[in-house]
Amino acid sequence: MTSADLVIRNGTVIDGSGAAGFQADVAVSGDRISAVGDLGAMAGAREIDAQGQVVAPGFIDVHTHDDRYLFTHPEMAPKASQGVTSVVVGNCGFSLAPWKNQGKDQFPMSLWQDREDLIFESAGGYLAQLERTPPALNAAMLVGHSSLRYGAMDDVHRAATDGEIAAMQDSLRDCIDEGAIGMSSGLFYPPAQAAKTEEVTAVAAVMAAKDGIYTAHIRDEADHLLEALEEVAQIGREAGVQVVISHHKAAGLSNFGMTKQSLPRIEEFQKQQRLTLDVYPYHASSTMILPHLVSRCRKVLITWSKPRPDVRGRDLAELAVEMGMTAEDAARALSPGGAIYFQLDEEDVQRVLSYPGAMIGSDGIPDDQHPHPRLWGTFPRVLGHYARDLGLMTLESAVHRMTGLPAAQFGFTGRGELRPGNFADLVIFNPKTILDSATFEAPTEPAIGIDSVFVNGLPVWRLGKATGERPGRPIRLGDTSRGG
Repeated sequence: MTSADLVIRNGTVIDGSGAAGFQADVAVSGDRISAVGDLGAMAGAREIDAQGQVVAPGFIDVHTHDDRYLFTHPEMAPKASQGVTSVVVGNCGFSLAPWKNQGKDQFPMSLWQDREDLIFESAGGYLAQLERTPPALNAAMLVGHSSLRYGAMDDVHRAATDGEIAAMQDSLRDCIDEGAIGMSSGLFYPPAQAAKTEEVTAVAAVMAAKDGIYTAHIRDEADHLLEALEEVAQIGREAGVQVVISHHKAAGLSNFGMTKQSLPRIEEFQKQQRLTLDVYPYHASSTMILPHLVSRCRKVLITWSKPRPDVRGRDLAELAVEMGMTAEDAARALSPGGAIYFQLDEEDVQRVLSYPGAMIGSDGIPDDQHPHPRLWGTFPRVLGHYARDLGLMTLESAVHRMTGLPAAQFGFTGRGELRPGNFADLVIFNPKTILDSATFEAPTEPAIGIDSVFVNGLPVWRLGKATGERPGRPIRLGDTSRGG
């Protein structure tokens, strides 16, 4: 009789390819899936009966801000509790490396100054530290364009000179050589608003030779959404790199329904270049406190405030009355801080979620004192609320958008599909009960319906709690031995 370290029996395998689920056993030996099928003749050192449950590849969260959290909270409970086994960090233009010349007053980088052991001058240093002190989950790193600007410029609130662009190119080239998988930008945010299209194109172009990926928080997701999409598509074409449009949405009350125009435009781009998108399943966004956003929202909740730590979780309109100010002035008084903005239309959210090429990304901000519920609820919300309850997509399609699709887009070799030889990143969940529990009022409640989560063959989440195992690995560009 053959044997394996683990045999998961009697489950419905949804393999991440998009194909229909099927009844099968799954065997794990070491860090790999060793067999899938009728394994009645195989003995497992450990066995799990998954009768009535789905066995799927672990979910890949393609849009996170977990750069520091991997070190400060290595059990990664917000993500492991959802079935996530790999995260992509360094999004929206901000990454923890390379760290060069960042000033103490340069928000949001100023938030990352409190621990010298978590300041990395190179992408290689960041990835090496993930190996020395492994977290529970795998992680791939993007290099933030804003981080590159801070390292190359004395003032990020202007256009870069040719020399500064060259310095950014050199820095990004080094990061890619050291294993970063690509670059992100956040042209919406103050540190990069002055960057010209030509600057971003020139910097991104150095990744083309190694097929690095470019993810973009576009310049405007509101009134000028369509123009901003044109810009990012142009950057991808001229730089010769693949584009991922981050958290695609139409923001602001006056822009409800704009995805009826944006999604067809994206499809047009796809006929001439590699371009796709990710989305989170909520009708509210979250970022730093930005007073100019207030007027376009139904409601604003404060997630944290440095001047007023006591107001986390509170409604900005109520605070403004107490403070005797307009909502915009109150937002200024509460800065620096973070907020949740109720500025999206549920129909737009569902339209983007229904788009076949949309990957799922949480975009959660783990260090917020009162975070957006997407940090803890994104993946079960898609599987339970949107796929099962509303029928926006099949369960197989939902799993594919969280596993096989992102693995293919980001080049994560050996991950994303449940088949022999691949890494044993697995989740076992109950398709009848899986659902998010996190709410805007109680945002850190773990989801229900997740039974077990395995990363590289070891259990990291079991029956509602972290196991303490930390088998996560860095996923490097081109490092197939690491799965990336």
